[in-house]
Amino acid sequence: MSSTYDVDVAVRWSDQDPYQHVNHAKVVTLLEDARTALLFDAAARAGVAAFEAGLLVARVDVRYRRPIPWTRRGVHARMWAHSVRAASFTVGYELLLPDDGNGWDPKPAVTADTQLVPYDLAAARPRRLTDEERTFLARYEVSA
Repeated sequence: MSSTYDVDVAVRWSDQDPYQHVNHAKVVTLLEDARTALLFDAAARAGVAAFEAGLLVARVDVRYRRPIPWTRRGVHARMWAHSVRAASFTVGYELLLPDDGNGWDPKPAVTADTQLVPYDLAAARPRRLTDEERTFLARYEVSA
């Protein structure tokens, strides 16, 4: 049974541009912070440390639905895996904004995909996903 991986990500005051919203470069950093929580922190807790040894971004696709303003609560990132291949996979995201209560607005401010390639730093080349990595990703895998 797959599910999403959800994590709150802080938005810093300095992430705002002169128009008082988070610009593209900072949004990509928010995605990276969320992805790190999934592929480094959650994976390590599950006994999968190979992602930390080398993982390259092959492609990033960001779609903006609404501006992200600064708030103390930051954003809520919802992530899943898809397009898992022998030597690459993609992480899908939704970045949600706080609602008027204590929850998160279900309409995403940003949707995105990041294609990642496991990389062997010592050999300086891409590598195949390990069985442990595949098992971990399967927890969060959905069809694209």
